[in-house]
Amino acid sequence: MARTRKALAGRVDVAHLIGAGVLVAACPRPLIDEVLAQTGKASQRQRQLPASAVVYYVMALALWREMPLEEVLRVVCEGLHWLGPDQAVQAGKSAISQARTRLGPEVMELLAARVLRPLAPPGAPGAWYRGRRVMTLDGACLDVADERANADFFGYPAGGAFPQMRVLGLAECGTHAIMAARTAPHAHSEQAMAAEVVTGWLSPEMLVLAGQGFYSFKLWRQAAASGAMLLWRVKASLQLPVVRILGDGTYLSTIHESAAGARREGTMVRVIEYALSGSATPAAQRYRLLTTALDETKAPGQELAALCHAYCACGRVFDAFKTHLRGASTVLRSKTPPLVRQELWGLLLAHFAVRQLMVRAGWRRQLDPDRLGFGDGVRVIKRRRPQAAA
Repeated sequence: MARTRKALAGRVDVAHLIGAGVLVAACPRPLIDEVLAQTGKASQRQRQLPASAVVYYVMALALWREMPLEEVLRVVCEGLHWLGPDQAVQAGKSAISQARTRLGPEVMELLAARVLRPLAPPGAPGAWYRGRRVMTLDGACLDVADERANADFFGYPAGGAFPQMRVLGLAECGTHAIMAARTAPHAHSEQAMAAEVVTGWLSPEMLVLAGQGFYSFKLWRQAAASGAMLLWRVKASLQLPVVRILGDGTYLSTIHESAAGARREGTMVRVIEYALSGSATPAAQRYRLLTTALDETKAPGQELAALCHAYCACGRVFDAFKTHLRGASTVLRSKTPPLVRQELWGLLLAHFAVRQLMVRAGWRRQLDPDRLGFGDGVRVIKRRRPQAAA
């Protein structure tokens, strides 16, 4: 059955212009021009759709996913006044697709590397633990358009109806701002993707959380080499011999690359084991955490266990993509792998723009931004009258 195409009003109103202003605040035009020049993608001649307009357009797709492509472009161009106040946007799907293809994914990826960052200032509530910024490794799989090129590149999950791309990010727990991300076909290992993130982005000021699916001896060693404090959940099957029991009930142990290497000197870790009541099954009641914080007086086990659960909501960082930014459009629109990657980086930048606005609004009212709903933030951005022009 054919669907009725939605359209915006004949004149874009301030309820839409604020969305464009939020994107500009996160990604200023001079920075975009700099990245375009660095990648050799700056428009060589005056086009109907200049490269800088296309960059903002790709980000705007995340805010107005329910609208046709041409309508989103009109919001961007009228909102930013690039084409003049009386000049209409005349670009169809073909022109938009050609402009996006010319831009490619590299510009959006490099722009994300320049823009994405933690947002919590030192000491901000809910974002730090004993002087360390609390971060988390988080991953998700996103459906992409069921086109032959996408299927060949990304692959299908078992029993899946759509090809999927895998996304892994390093996010700040207190604000849910994504600092760094990697993309890959569905069959790619999350641990391999995580290795790229921990090698390039971790620092000694961080405390990094991760779920049990991320643990491997090699990845743990790579992450620990950054100087960051690690607090990762591990499976019950991992062999962890007790070396010494500490005063808070935690104990020191050693981990090895393989069972055969257990006779050789391993890497010292601290193990936190505890149980929670009220779980559906006995197995779900028990938790095992590994940490590089070996001194129980500087990082008590009870505090670390509570910290892990306090930030379990960070496992829903990418829920904002699947639910609030993508909305009823459950599949990324782009029909080729390069444009899928481009669209994903646009989503990441739009997500950051919304989070940045929420963080500033929350702290002005002395509220923990983690208490603010991301979906509400997106809806406010779409309808709120701006206090200043975009």
